[in-house]
Amino acid sequence: MTAPTPSPTRVLVLNSGSSSVKYQLLDMADGSRLAVGLVERIGEEGSRLVHTPLRGDGARRERSGAVADHAAALKAVAEELAADGLGLDSPELAAIGHRVVHGGLRFTAPTVIDEEVLAEIERLVPVAPLHNPANIVGIRTAMTLRPDLPQVAVFDTAFHTTMPEAAARYAIDVDTADAYRIRRYGFHGTSHAYVSRETARLLGKAPEEVNVIVLHLGNGASASAVAGGRCVDTSMGLTPLEGLVMGTRSGDVDPAVTFHLMRVAGMTADEIDTLLNKRSGLVGLCGDNDMREIRRRIDEGDQRAALAFDVYIHRLKKYIGAYYAVLGRVDAVVFTAGVGENAAPVREAAVAGLEELGLAVDADLNAVRSDEARIISPEYARVAVAVVPTDEELEIARQTFALVHDPAQEK
Repeated sequence: MTAPTPSPTRVLVLNSGSSSVKYQLLDMADGSRLAVGLVERIGEEGSRLVHTPLRGDGARRERSGAVADHAAALKAVAEELAADGLGLDSPELAAIGHRVVHGGLRFTAPTVIDEEVLAEIERLVPVAPLHNPANIVGIRTAMTLRPDLPQVAVFDTAFHTTMPEAAARYAIDVDTADAYRIRRYGFHGTSHAYVSRETARLLGKAPEEVNVIVLHLGNGASASAVAGGRCVDTSMGLTPLEGLVMGTRSGDVDPAVTFHLMRVAGMTADEIDTLLNKRSGLVGLCGDNDMREIRRRIDEGDQRAALAFDVYIHRLKKYIGAYYAVLGRVDAVVFTAGVGENAAPVREAAVAGLEELGLAVDADLNAVRSDEARIISPEYARVAVAVVPTDEELEIARQTFALVHDPAQEK
């Protein structure tokens, strides 16, 4: 008797940016990574592909030369994977999962992509003009390469669609808001979903049993209040500009600043957009958006760097307090992403003075550098403070694989 053919278990995760494609190939039989890579400067001078197989000798490979468009980029990715015996034509490939930044209100879960889904993603371009177009190009290219394979969209905004209307609505005219889809959508959703669930596991509880404040602190930064596994508030809004102080983004600012700059400084809407998104935040305050460099400058007595750090922490602490109030009971405050996982001074400063809320960090535990999820609060602390490395690619792969094996999950 012929042995049954095993079900395919591999998922290729694609994150298509305007001039780049990040990718990872994972085996969902055990969650292991088979290969990772990046194509950058697509359509520009100095295009480069960096590919690392994670089985065999694991030797990193690079290729340089013109990469005209995303189709050429994905063809090059396919060639590198094939060289390792992991090609896109492999019968072990179950699906391709795509990170899509904006899913609006319609997409609340991972979704198998067809022309109707693509059309809706295109309709959302006005609220995600920098991200959704690139995501669409990556999807269409992958569909051309493997038209027979399930292509799944996993949306950054989906995790936040559980927010109540009181949290999602802006206090502006309802008809205007509805006509132009103006509301708070939130971003970094795959990270917040993954980290909140892993925090529950770290505490030895089910996600439904815990309330968590997640602080995703990278060059982009966002906070979320997660009650029993469901997001009830998040700091980013219609766009990723709202909320925390970030590397180059201002975060919360009085909307009238825009009108003031138009009237007094004669700035255009595009110039103000550039100011708030690319010349603000830490880089606007002190000229640097690398927290390591800012801390080095502080140690040397640099007052601008010290001010930038203080503004960053002040905003972060305000959101911790606000989300504590939203949740009512907090089981853990968790730090993740590049700054959250690696900058011990940020974690220490963010909870300093919040002892009455049950928050504290143990200096020795906080100083430990590790890739493992860990609690850094002392045993007596009423609320756990944790560091949980995020893994957005694994989250996308998990959601993609679960959907193609159980289509009933799609909503």
